[in-house]
Amino acid sequence: MENTADVHRVFHGRGGLYPGCEHWTLDWFAPVWVLTSFKPVSEEELARCHQTLAQRWENLAPGEPLNWVFQCRAQGEAQTRLMAGSVPEPHLVTEQGAKYLVHVMRGQNHGLFLDMANGREWLKRHAQHENILNLFAYTCAFSVVALQGGAAQVVNLDMSQGALAVGQQNHRLNDLPAKARFLGHDIFKTWGKIKKMGPYGVIVVDPPSYQKGSFIASKDYIKLIRRLPDLLEPQGHVLLCLNAPELDTSFLHAQVAQAAPILRFVERLANPQAFADTDSEKSLKVLHYQNT
Repeated sequence: MENTADVHRVFHGRGGLYPGCEHWTLDWFAPVWVLTSFKPVSEEELARCHQTLAQRWENLAPGEPLNWVFQCRAQGEAQTRLMAGSVPEPHLVTEQGAKYLVHVMRGQNHGLFLDMANGREWLKRHAQHENILNLFAYTCAFSVVALQGGAAQVVNLDMSQGALAVGQQNHRLNDLPAKARFLGHDIFKTWGKIKKMGPYGVIVVDPPSYQKGSFIASKDYIKLIRRLPDLLEPQGHVLLCLNAPELDTSFLHAQVAQAAPILRFVERLANPQAFADTDSEKSLKVLHYQNT
C-alpha cells in the first residue's frame, strides 16, 4: 500500500499467490480505496479490514481522511457500499499522465481496467502517425493514450452509448485534438463503415469474454479475427485481448491460424506485476500480431 497519484492494483488475491485470500482485491482509485470480495464476507471481517486500512493510511497520510468503498461480487452481482469518508464527484484519476473519469460506487466495471495498463502503454508507443481502430472501446482509454502518442486518427466503436459518452469526456479532460470518432454501433453490423475509414496501422480488439446478446468469446471471436486482414495496412499491428480464465492463449492462436493465417504472432504483452498469477493462462491475455 502506498499513497501515490496513479491508479493501480495493490492486492490481487485472485492470482492465487496468497492462499485463503483468493476472493480479495484492493485497488487505489485516488483518493479512494476499493476493496472487492468475490464471496460473501461477514461484518466482523469488514470491521477488521477497516481497522487495518485505517492504521496503514494513518502511516501513509497522517491526518488525511480515509476514503474506502467495499464491493461484494458474490453470485455475479455487484453490491457496493461506502464504508468511510467520501467519493469525489466527478471522480478523476490519473495513469501515466492521462486523466480518466471513474465511478467506483456503481457497477462491476469502474471505467478503467487496471490490468490493461501495459496494453495502453504499448499503444502509446506504437501510435505515432497511425490510423487506429479501437473495437469494444468502452470508455476509450486506448484512444486517449493513442492520441497522446501522436495518432493520426482513432475510430472508437462500442455498443454502449453511455460508455462512449464517458470516453468523449475523457478526451476533453486530456485536451486532445479532435481526431477521434465515436461510433455507438453493433460491430457485426458495421463492417462496411469500419472498412471505409481504414485501412488501419493498429487495431485493438478488447471484447468482453461473455456478454449475453452481444458477444461470447468462444463462438464470436473468430468472426472478428476473420475481418482483420482486410482492415489492416501492410505490416499493420493487432492487439488481441482476452480476459476469460477458461480460454488460454492457444485458443487465440488457433483462431488466428484458422481465420487469418496472414497474421504473424509477435509477442504476448506482460501483465502489470501487481496482477501476477499462479497460472498465467487464467489471467488477462494480450497478444500482439502483425500483418505480413
